[in-house]
Amino acid sequence: MHEASITESILSLALSKAQEAGAKKITRVNLVLGELSGVVGECLQMYFEVLAQNTIAASAVLSFETKPTTLKCRKCAKVFLPADHNWACPDCREANVEIISGRECHIESIEVD
Repeated sequence: MHEASITESILSLALSKAQEAGAKKITRVNLVLGELSGVVGECLQMYFEVLAQNTIAASAVLSFETKPTTLKCRKCAKVFLPADHNWACPDCREANVEIISGRECHIESIEVD
């Protein structure tokens, strides 16, 4: 249920930025979600529709860009996408990796009228 609080934050930030810009309506909120973020886009959409009622974001569309999990081997510095949940480096087979991307959860942009 953490999507409810995340959606509240998204809506609050979008409304604040729209007000700063003097916008009359929010038409789209573009979000970036990493595969490892644990955030379910469909849940965000459901909560957003409920929370945005009676606001300038009431008819706004949520758009999602999903970022894949990208890893970097700490031994040989190879950057790679894990295959079949195998986080070992494809070059040196070490499993000591750093997560480069995949945990994102942020607003990329807000479109307004």
